[in-house]
Amino acid sequence: MTDDMLRAPAEVKYADELDWLESIDDGPKPFSWRLSPKMVRLFVLGTEGRSLGDADGLDREVSQKWFGDRSFVERSIVTLASDRGLLLIGDPGTGKSWLAELLSAAISRNSTLVVQGTAGTTEDHIKYSWNVSMVIAKGQSRSSMIPSPIMTAMERGVIGRFEELTRSTSDVQDALISILSEKYVSIPELDEDNIVFAQPGFSIIATANSRDRGVNDLSSALKRRFNFVRIPVVTNKRSEAEIVRFRTSELLRRHRIELDVPPNLLDILLQSFADLRTAAASATSDDEKLESALSTAEQIGVLEDAILHSTFFGDRTLRAQTLAGSLVGSLARRSPEDLAILNKYWHGVVEPRSKQDGGDWSAFLEGGREAIATLS
Repeated sequence: MTDDMLRAPAEVKYADELDWLESIDDGPKPFSWRLSPKMVRLFVLGTEGRSLGDADGLDREVSQKWFGDRSFVERSIVTLASDRGLLLIGDPGTGKSWLAELLSAAISRNSTLVVQGTAGTTEDHIKYSWNVSMVIAKGQSRSSMIPSPIMTAMERGVIGRFEELTRSTSDVQDALISILSEKYVSIPELDEDNIVFAQPGFSIIATANSRDRGVNDLSSALKRRFNFVRIPVVTNKRSEAEIVRFRTSELLRRHRIELDVPPNLLDILLQSFADLRTAAASATSDDEKLESALSTAEQIGVLEDAILHSTFFGDRTLRAQTLAGSLVGSLARRSPEDLAILNKYWHGVVEPRSKQDGGDWSAFLEGGREAIATLS
């Protein structure tokens, strides 16, 4: 079934694993949850570092799907077991949306009830709208109403998701306050059957980009309706390498590509991002910082670009030159500012490292120089 989708949602992708976890789960479940809190945590964090056949009665491995501090996952689960909303906040690329999807899949077996917050998001997107042709033909009724993903989640008693909450305007945020507080939506256009009550198990997982502070700040009233879980940028190289390997293996399976990612090239990618983050942290102005957030997600994008380029236009071997070209092409978003920053990095950091270590660093040096010269 997953072969028929460009990107299968977590509940479809990991359906067998979720079915198995349900079959062995004898723990207490809040509301209409499909899994107990312990099993939700196990689904997200996997069995890594644990022996099979332990107190949970496991006799098979559960893959780790989100890489981060387990306390963030546990606090998120506890929040959703209460009647408060969950707000995952952090820099771009820290895995907020992926964690929200995994939690929704484990708790509700449905992660697709999503509202995307933008400047154009309206109250209709979180409450309801109308099928105009049906209204003209038969008038306003429940059958001619189009419920939003949030209203659908309320009716079913499952998790609804709101992506990039701080991108939406204040009137949309105010409408969300009512939903989180009263747990119902009134439909004044109807005389009967004009209230939709949230069923037990309904909650909202929202995400917010910490770099969007000041765009549409959350009101104090809305903040009180959410428990905040701040997801930090991954700085531990080992953890970051695990995330990149996990996402890259998914990419290779999805595209049916057989290509090895040499560990030394992954080390070069990780080191390059670490160096660029250090330079950004010491910069005294925005002009001295890359526009890129230099997140783990962007590392994955650089590696994905290099793998696909090597597969379709190379000899199906990932090389340092290709990786360097992908890195420059992905991070040079402003011209000439970003190119100048990358050029400084290549001359000041990559070149000395190439002279000292040689090998793939030398090829990485040349590949980056060629890419910068092409874009200049």
